[in-house]
Amino acid sequence: MATDRELFAPLPREEVIKAVERRKPARIPLVMAKWWGEGLGDQYGDRLREFDRIPDDVGMLWWGPLDVGKMGLSWQAKSGAAHDSHCVIDDWNHLDEFIEKMPDPERDEAFSGLLEHAERMRKNDRYILFGWWGLFFERPWGLRGMENLMADYYEAPEQVHRLHSALADLYTGYIKRAAGEFKPDGFWTSDDLGHQTQSMMRREQFDALLKPYYDRVGRACDEAGMHWWLHSCGNNTVLLPSLIDAGVDVFHPVQKHTMDEIAVAREFGGKIAFLAGIDVQHTLQEKTPEGVREEVRFLIDTFDQPEGGMCIASGNGIVSGTPFENIEAFLDESVRYGAAHRSRFT
Repeated sequence: MATDRELFAPLPREEVIKAVERRKPARIPLVMAKWWGEGLGDQYGDRLREFDRIPDDVGMLWWGPLDVGKMGLSWQAKSGAAHDSHCVIDDWNHLDEFIEKMPDPERDEAFSGLLEHAERMRKNDRYILFGWWGLFFERPWGLRGMENLMADYYEAPEQVHRLHSALADLYTGYIKRAAGEFKPDGFWTSDDLGHQTQSMMRREQFDALLKPYYDRVGRACDEAGMHWWLHSCGNNTVLLPSLIDAGVDVFHPVQKHTMDEIAVAREFGGKIAFLAGIDVQHTLQEKTPEGVREEVRFLIDTFDQPEGGMCIASGNGIVSGTPFENIEAFLDESVRYGAAHRSRFT
């Protein structure tokens, strides 16, 4: 039997690859499990360092592919009271200038700063994830505003395609450069394509307006030898076939109370790996520590197949008000039961 020191040691790179590629890993990897959300640091402060004993089984390299404030646009972006009402491209007549002033990944000098961090991770035999938040839904509505973008899908699809194509050039450029300079193992990004009850759009609409550009990212990742990890909150069940076809390798979080975990695992478990996320809205907030451990075991029993295909995470940022002992129960059980469950198959 492994000692705690052995059990809680970070997994070597190859074990994470085995989990993603369903090649019988020794333990279920923890990825984005210590995702400290709004107010948690203020509430617990240095006490959160007690979780340093919990492994982070991947190294994260974050990049911001587009900083609107540094683009030198000739107009003033409109700000709204709500996050989804901010509007940078308030008139499609600005699109030509916006595209012209987007950064060139090959000439971005700041990008080279990631190399030192990547080399340090590689020396420690870490699986390296590189990426950013926002792809072809989150970023466009951040540029156009949510209400405008939803109308654009019907009223200005040509302009939507032009914006998506320019973003695809930007994203794939950084993916190719990363592959050439520090060879990350995976690419992480996000698009919250669902809400609490269903997807934000019909699959036919997704396939027409977004999927061609998802396909480009998928091909770039495949050519670069990277796994593609996608975070997407909400109910995305209807879109999973399209995401899989585009080349997404790992899907996060399979949000509880929006998606049926058992049905999703049964239908898609052999086609995609899951970074199953513990529910931060209710489970971590409201359950007892033992209830949290039960939920961890449920997720592992549901998604971990004999060959693997599962990692475990926080479903989103763990926010203030979450009992400390529940966070501890989630992290501790993820390691212990994640190893015990895998021992049945390896």
